[in-house]
Amino acid sequence: MRAIFRLTILASAAVLLPVAATAQAPELYSESDFDTVPKFDAHVHANRVDPDFLKIARKDRFELLSINVDYPDFPPLPDQAQISAEMMKQDATTFHFATTFPMDGFGAPEWTARTTARIDDALAKGAVAVKVWKNIGMVARDLDGKRVFLDDPRFDGVMAHLEHKGVPLIAHQAEPKNCWLPLDEMTTANDREYFRSHPEYYMYLHPEEPSYEELMERRDHFVGQHPKLAFDGAHMASLEWSVDELAAFFDRYPNAVVDLAARMSNLQVQSNEDLEKVRAFFIKYQDRILYGTDLTDSPPDPAARAQNPPATDDFPAEADRVWRADWRYLATPESQYVDAIEADAPGLALPRAVIDKIYWSNARRFFKLES
Repeated sequence: MRAIFRLTILASAAVLLPVAATAQAPELYSESDFDTVPKFDAHVHANRVDPDFLKIARKDRFELLSINVDYPDFPPLPDQAQISAEMMKQDATTFHFATTFPMDGFGAPEWTARTTARIDDALAKGAVAVKVWKNIGMVARDLDGKRVFLDDPRFDGVMAHLEHKGVPLIAHQAEPKNCWLPLDEMTTANDREYFRSHPEYYMYLHPEEPSYEELMERRDHFVGQHPKLAFDGAHMASLEWSVDELAAFFDRYPNAVVDLAARMSNLQVQSNEDLEKVRAFFIKYQDRILYGTDLTDSPPDPAARAQNPPATDDFPAEADRVWRADWRYLATPESQYVDAIEADAPGLALPRAVIDKIYWSNARRFFKLES
């Protein structure tokens, strides 16, 4: 601990005397504390009934929020709903889920009623939130073939329904900003691999499509239109490239939170440039950040395209590895090599009280799981 010295005048002579040390530094967790501290991963995808996922979550002291999403690489939505129901049946204490809805028929007169009924059915079966995906803004079109953005007023009936019921919305809008850059200018290797394997979502190849800036503007317009809606910006609200931009988003929209899913390496790029700046961001906005990974438990498929995080044949071991690496980065000062940035990344060493919020109480409060 660093000592502070002050100049003290004694009689006619000046001498240096040690003074009491500065206030004690905030208490930190250690790597070994990982095994005992309750935690919550607010962004995973259970695409199969897998007791081993529940087992490793219990061992590592995690509760899980599995998010159903209308993603072509995932099982059909009815299958995802059935998987969630079975996983909850096996362990409703560990496993929670968020529902979603398809965009088929958007713009039809009956679309709002059909969608709210679908949501209500999922809520009755235990869903704690609703997810909208990046297909809104990047893929989906209405019955007239017109691109649909999240701030389309035809969503207002569904959003008013969620507000009335107090149900949070999880929104994955746009993509990491790397998506609009050439591969050799992307800041992380995991983004390069994902977009190389998913050219349909790689916007650098599609200049005719909406820009990153337009998608962010549309999303922000939506959030501003629904100030009473509990809003979770998935993947750091696609502002993963700048904690300054994310801070401005938080300041504009006080009901919004974000999760960290699949964006830890983007943070590590920034903290390697200015660790204290990133650490100060987490401390200032400690009530607005949810820990999440985007871990995806799918049946093994040798032909499957790259995912972010990558798919693996030993999912429980991969989940344990990811969780422990993230804990080391967020909770301790220890450095580790990060493949995605091809560099060592020192840890943020966030105070215990901050870690407890990011890893536990923020998600429990936001998704109304507090007992």
